[in-house]
Amino acid sequence: MKSNDWDVAYEWKAVVLLALGFGLVGLDRWLIAPLFPAIMKDLHLTAQDVGNCIGILGLSWGIFAALMGGISDKIGRRKVLIPAILAFSLLSGFSGLAGGLMSLLAVRALMGVAEGSFCPTSFAATADASHPKRRGFNLGLQQSGFALFGLALSPIIATQLLSVVTWRWVFALVSVPGLILGALMFFVIREPKAAPQATPKCSMCPAERGNWRTVLKSRNIPIAMAALFCAMTGVFVLGAMLPLYLTEYLSLDTQRMGVVVSAIGFGGFIGQFGLPGLSDLTGRRVASIVGFAGTAVMLYLFRGLGAQPVQLFAVLFVASFFTLGLVSLLSGPVATEAAPIGMISTSIGIVVGAGEIFGGGIAPALAGFVATHFGIQNILWLPICAVLLGIGVSLLLEETAPARVRRQRLAPSLELPASEQPE
Repeated sequence: MKSNDWDVAYEWKAVVLLALGFGLVGLDRWLIAPLFPAIMKDLHLTAQDVGNCIGILGLSWGIFAALMGGISDKIGRRKVLIPAILAFSLLSGFSGLAGGLMSLLAVRALMGVAEGSFCPTSFAATADASHPKRRGFNLGLQQSGFALFGLALSPIIATQLLSVVTWRWVFALVSVPGLILGALMFFVIREPKAAPQATPKCSMCPAERGNWRTVLKSRNIPIAMAALFCAMTGVFVLGAMLPLYLTEYLSLDTQRMGVVVSAIGFGGFIGQFGLPGLSDLTGRRVASIVGFAGTAVMLYLFRGLGAQPVQLFAVLFVASFFTLGLVSLLSGPVATEAAPIGMISTSIGIVVGAGEIFGGGIAPALAGFVATHFGIQNILWLPICAVLLGIGVSLLLEETAPARVRRQRLAPSLELPASEQPE
């Protein structure tokens, strides 16, 4: 396709809106974590309750990410995206109306339904709008919005707003941008020109909407699911429990806690570009191994630090560069390159869904159990063990980075005597 035949103006408008949308997903999802110390006092919650509130959203997100990845191919992107962004924005506001644990759990579970539906559909819509030569960059740009808004800015926004309003009003205020963005998306986002239900070009090609069993037969898909579980355990346990760790164990005040926790987002924002970019040169397998090993080392160092905000921020920044870079790498290039023909959205949905259910759903609840029964100071052992397991899982990945695959194919030819070289 020629560049001058491509609607570049629409591409950038769509990508910017979808990146902002995924950023608001992160903001609405993670705003609750730095607010938990205040919420716990008002609603009389325990650390186990905190883990359950984070976990239930991850479970519903994972289930609906896996389901909606394929459904949006059938009914269209707009019919999923626009209702989803309006729904999770309203539900974020409703979080401020919770009168107790059960109502808070119910609202967060429904938020997971809406955000899980938005996630793979927005990735597919970004790919639809992007020129092939910019598709990888645009997908990276969109995913990095989650880290920037959800994990970098939300702790700062939440803790600063808490100095002037109650936690209930914080939820109400941050729901407004999503409603505005949903209206803008209604007027801008188009359905892809190519009909998603097109028939396969040959009888031997897999159908575009084959079932999930077809996806799981691809070697790297189940490996990516397991590896993403390990990476997301690191991300979500840190995001959910670090505010309590910093305030209750290290005795930081709310404002300094917010600044330290923001390192997860700032480091992750850069990592979601950096690690996948590094994998283009070193290969997906090597980058994944390095990412898990780097996270393990940084978290071990973090655990040994006291109430030193600058050092805590720096170490957490590097740890998050690796662990959120892994999320982008495994759910992006690894899942995409392992996808059967015509099933990229379905493959992404299945990989993200599995990572969310276990890493985003079960792991925070388990972290709450550890904090309640063994002390908040021991929660870091859970992500450390998870990323160490991730190193072993990454060793099983089959290399799919185009540059590395080409070099591997050329290597045997280069070793042959000149007389035996292929013509």
